[in-house]
Amino acid sequence: MTSATLRAPAEPLAAAAVADTLLGAGFGPFYGVPCSFLGPLIQVLQDQHPGLYQAAGNEGEAVALAAGARLAGRLPVVILQNSGLGNGVNPLTSLCHTLRIPVLLLITWRGRPGQPDEPQHELMGRITPDLLAAMEIRSELFPANLADLPGALATAVEHMDETGKPFAFIVPKGTLAPLAAEPGPAEGLALRAEAIAATVEASDPATLLVATTGKTARELERDWDRDGNLYVVGSMGCAASVALGVALNAPDRFVTVIDGDGAVLMRMEALATIGRATAPRFTHVVLDNEAYESTGGQRTHSAGVDFAGVAAACGYRSQADVSGMAELGAAVRRAQATPGPHFIRVRIRPGSDPKLGRPALTPPEVAARFAEAARS
Repeated sequence: MTSATLRAPAEPLAAAAVADTLLGAGFGPFYGVPCSFLGPLIQVLQDQHPGLYQAAGNEGEAVALAAGARLAGRLPVVILQNSGLGNGVNPLTSLCHTLRIPVLLLITWRGRPGQPDEPQHELMGRITPDLLAAMEIRSELFPANLADLPGALATAVEHMDETGKPFAFIVPKGTLAPLAAEPGPAEGLALRAEAIAATVEASDPATLLVATTGKTARELERDWDRDGNLYVVGSMGCAASVALGVALNAPDRFVTVIDGDGAVLMRMEALATIGRATAPRFTHVVLDNEAYESTGGQRTHSAGVDFAGVAAACGYRSQADVSGMAELGAAVRRAQATPGPHFIRVRIRPGSDPKLGRPALTPPEVAARFAEAARS
């Protein structure tokens, strides 16, 4: 990356103007996994340019989709949070580099050194520019002024044409001006906090609970903190696999993972592993609000996915698809009364307390406390 690591503050850019500039330069379609830093751009693309943005299950899939679009003669753009850059390393190095398929990357800079952020972003934030350089991907900061964007895009195109390699813009916090949140699914469904409460209240008190990253973990900690809770931070999509690892090695304990629709879509291979595993006391609860709520409410593909059917095909011993809290509680109790693994999808609506805080304990403290509880 160039010496433009530090730059003078500028007014946030209007997402619609950024989208128009990208499209005017010939870029599109767009593939990605949301980050709040680029949420306004995604929302504009979805609202004003239907069909140009395609949500991907994970960042590696987004890179592969973009590679296909490039082969078909387009100038695709991959949108991702830097915390998910690891998911894209393999296709960037073994697909795009090997076949010389250049794609444009818009990578947000969570955990930028000198700026406060969540603990899961600290390491990736520190190494993002160096990681891109190690992959021989040229990177620049996204322009702070709209007038500079056409020239920066021309530079990116020239580089990609000359080298056949991807080009990355790193997007700092506050680059884009925020937009109003998108509407969520129909009212009448419960909130996530209510679904968490119904799950906990219906569970055996000694159940080990593993919560996926984001607001699920934060709400479980706020309302139901206990030694047997693990609040996964970062590593989106991995909570179910972590929980299965616990269940397989603590077979006398009930283990429940409280997951999210976006997280399941990111790592659906976990369902196949869970379904074939010998984990009779394992329950997989998926809170489905059809949105990546922690990054701004962008839509997921969950509305069109028969999760229960997938779970059945993967080998889960039982599957339930519920929306009421009484139904959810009954499903949890049934799951803990019969051998599993069990799958429960609960349809909820987006929404949480705007003052929702962060866990009081550090992630290493939470992990150590949970480990002691799991071994007792």
